[in-house]
Order: sequence, then C-alpha cells, then structure tokens
Amino acid sequence: MARTIAYWVSTGLLAAMSAFAAFAYLSGSQQAVQGFAHVGYPQQLRIILGIAKLLGAIVLVLPGLPRFKEWAYAGFTFAWISAFIAHYLAHDGPRAFTPLILLALLAVSYVTRPASRALSYKSAVA
Repeated sequence: MARTIAYWVSTGLLAAMSAFAAFAYLSGSQQAVQGFAHVGYPQQLRIILGIAKLLGAIVLVLPGLPRFKEWAYAGFTFAWISAFIAHYLAHDGPRAFTPLILLALLAVSYVTRPASRALSYKSAVA
C-alpha cells in the first residue's frame, strides 16, 4: 500500500508540475522567456520542451502505454540533468539544484511504479 501511495503522489506531483511548466512555456510567460534567455537557450527549445513536457505528463498518468512511459521517464531525466547543468553554469546558486530534486522525485515514481505500468522484457524485445 505504501508503495502505491508513493507512486501516485510522486507521479501526480511530477505530472502536475510538468503540465504547469508546459503551459508556462507554451503560453510564452515572461518568466519562462526570461529563464530560457538567462541560461542561453533559444526560445524554440522552450516550445519543444513545452510540448514534450505536456505529452510526458499525460503519458505518465494514463494507464497502459509502457513503452511511451519509458520514453517519458528518459525524456524527463535528460531534460532535468540538462536544466541542472544550464542553471549551474549560469551561476544560479542553490536554485540550480531544483531540477535534481525533480529528478529524485522521478526516480521514486519510476522505482515504485506497478508492474502493469512497466515495460516487460517480452514486450521490449518484440
């Protein structure tokens, strides 16, 4: 039971925060635009990441789709490692470590996910 609660709390938080970030990125909020400029990222990446974060958030909470879930977990991992490096190199201080907190939450979601939401060996080979 505790494992199920840990999964849904971590996954729900991640999906909600990713959907909120996607909205901010895609709506062109001033904070998102300035944030991307601050770390030296082009604004086109903001749109691509906005679409990817929205799709990833949806896939994580939908039942089934184990292969897409693996891609979502991998995509969020790459995005948050890249965000940490970008903020660290931009000398953002302790704020640079926020993506690593999200990455830890993602790890909790991944490790506690039910077998029905994981990609089995047989379906991975097929």
